[in-house]
Amino acid sequence: MAVTSERKKELVAGYGKSDKDTGSAEVQIAILTERINHLTEHLKINSKDFATRRGLMKLVGRRRRLLNYLKRHREPEAYKALLTKLNLRK
Repeated sequence: MAVTSERKKELVAGYGKSDKDTGSAEVQIAILTERINHLTEHLKINSKDFATRRGLMKLVGRRRRLLNYLKRHREPEAYKALLTKLNLRK
């Protein structure tokens, strides 16, 4: 796993409602995005690593489900703000 505990604390502080808010959808999406970015860089170098590619696809699907939840159950402004903050949509 590429996300260190210090980096997770930074993400929780940046996206969570408090320092111990690790379960909110925003924090989970931010941590998943960090892992996805790391695996994407890994796959640029190791293009035939199919086990990592499968894991990456699972993470992308999990993030997509969390984003759908956020879009459906929270206000649309929070969803759009998170997308721009994480630089997911252009």
